Amino acid sequence: MAARQAAVRILDDILKDGITLDSALEAALGGLAHVQDRGLVRAIATTSLRRKGQIDNALGQFLAKPLPAKSGIAGSILVAAAAQLVFMRVPPHAAIDLAVRQARQDRNARHFSGLINAVLRKVSGTADTIAAETGAGRANTPDWLWQRWSGCFGDAVAGDIAEAHLIEPALDLSVKDGARANHWAGQLGGVVLANGSVRISGATGRIEDLPGYGDGEWWVQDAAASLPVAMLGDVKDLRVLDLCAAPGGKTAQLAAAGARVTAVDLSEARLARVGHNLQRLGLGADLVCRDAVALSADDPYDAVICDVPCSATGTIRRHPDLPYLKTAKQMTDLTKVQSAILGNAVNLTRPGGVIVYCTCSLECEECEVQIESLLASDAPVARDPVTPEQLFGQAHLVTERGELRSLPFHALGEMPGLDGFYACRLRKS
Repeated sequence: MAARQAAVRILDDILKDGITLDSALEAALGGLAHVQDRGLVRAIATTSLRRKGQIDNALGQFLAKPLPAKSGIAGSILVAAAAQLVFMRVPPHAAIDLAVRQARQDRNARHFSGLINAVLRKVSGTADTIAAETGAGRANTPDWLWQRWSGCFGDAVAGDIAEAHLIEPALDLSVKDGARANHWAGQLGGVVLANGSVRISGATGRIEDLPGYGDGEWWVQDAAASLPVAMLGDVKDLRVLDLCAAPGGKTAQLAAAGARVTAVDLSEARLARVGHNLQRLGLGADLVCRDAVALSADDPYDAVICDVPCSATGTIRRHPDLPYLKTAKQMTDLTKVQSAILGNAVNLTRPGGVIVYCTCSLECEECEVQIESLLASDAPVARDPVTPEQLFGQAHLVTERGELRSLPFHALGEMPGLDGFYACRLRKS
């Protein structure tokens, strides 16, 4: 009962109060002692969010009218229970009984316990039909997001993106000593991807409890997020600036590769976490808390990684709450900031040096459009196309213009599933 109560509370926090999934999970999981309970809470919450379109459609068939504003947590109880019935195959007697009991304990939802019981019994009776419906990716993508992706990539690719968002992502790790990737894959029950990342499927429990974490042998980083640093080539002994560095995966990559790294972030708290992670890994970097737009340097850098703040729509596989926290208007809120950071990155790079602009976004305005705008200005830079060989032979990740564009359904080698990432390499004249 406690696990299901926590899951409903998480959904209510996200859908009504706009709290992120990570924050809601952190608040809710602290009161659960057992790993199994914490895993169940996470599974219910993420399944409910990934399948919310289908769930809402199913519930709508059996609700004569929407629940009133004063129904308390009744709506979240219905969503969580439907997710269990249809997509997690929890026995109906357990899912429905616990949902009704939970409603009766809430001062507002208790008035709807009978309705919840009736609706969930009807959902249970049609669970197989709901689960088997075609076009699930589209059904679970809000219209405003679908229209954006369809306009940028076309309907077929948008459909593939949406379907990939329904799949629970694996855990990707970057190994500090790349020569030991096979060793750590064996220790952790994972596989080594084409770029050297170790991928673990079905990982449960706390990251901190996995072998090698305490010894600083690896850090968590989606395989796609590691590719922009690879676009710099050999960085040993080069002075490299990592703008907007938190959470620090690229900083760690650069330091492990022998670069002399300066990591800059606007958030003191986030930068402190970068420092703690580097300390755990036994790596070093100069940490600077400053606005990347206002940063100046008497001695320009050999290379600059410019991982700008963005809508993060490329990470929906890992953050299924994002479509319900963002709006269409917010998709372009950061474009002016991105442009300003990129422009200053040019100033901070020495002549002949390299800039890699990157985002974890699927939105064209935050990616290709930013580069085209810079190149149309009088900035002293030119596109420096990347080759498939420089991206571990992954030709499907390289665009016609020599840019990186990974999509959620793409694979590294034989293993599908990547965060959506964009990166363009520029060289200063």
